[in-house]
Amino acid sequence: MSLEKIPQHVALIMDGNGRWAGRQGLARIRGHQAGADRLEDVMRAAEKAGVKYITLYAFSKENWHRPKDEVQFLMQLLSNYLDHKLAELKKNNIVFNAIGCLTDMPSEIQAKLSRAAEETASNTGLFVTFAFSYSSRLEITEACRALARLAVQGKIDPEMISEKDVASHLYTSALPDPDLLIRTSGEMRVSNFLLWQISYAELYVTEKCWPEFTAEEFQKALAAYSLRERRFGRTEPLNTGADA
Repeated sequence: MSLEKIPQHVALIMDGNGRWAGRQGLARIRGHQAGADRLEDVMRAAEKAGVKYITLYAFSKENWHRPKDEVQFLMQLLSNYLDHKLAELKKNNIVFNAIGCLTDMPSEIQAKLSRAAEETASNTGLFVTFAFSYSSRLEITEACRALARLAVQGKIDPEMISEKDVASHLYTSALPDPDLLIRTSGEMRVSNFLLWQISYAELYVTEKCWPEFTAEEFQKALAAYSLRERRFGRTEPLNTGADA
């Protein structure tokens, strides 16, 4: 399918693993496994379509309050992914990036996240960011604290602090803002994800749970985006996306 507009940056809230498992009569952890297995399809579809960046909401800071066994399974799933997929990421020229309160993660996983980022940093293909132990409100709060420290030190005039200054202190400072936010499982909320960055993103919600979100479903989201007119408060649409 040839699309007129392709988003440069797609953010995804990967929701519905547990609900999908429940409908299949499976344990919740089997839903998480199925969701992890879906990642490769979506990354390939994004790269094939010409998307340059994708950001995946993998684990929120609030998710630590889930049952201990479930959290342990998710950490092991992540550890296994980093062990078994790093070579594939390198081979496919994919850049691996991680954001969030990464010091919350087990030390072994912190080391693996750092290694994956370091060993793919020179790649030039799809830039994939995973959000772990992530809270957008905390991200913004930390940016404000950093700017406040600079102001106290006399390195910045508080009256001159701009949106660009705030953005430069976010976890995503090296990334363009998302053009498209996709949420699976039909929930109509953004769940404390990239609140600053998605200010002008187009939203796409699908009833499909994440394990059901195939490359074809991703293409449907891109097709819907292609039909949108992005005005950013203007009266005329602004041409944006990877093809702009």
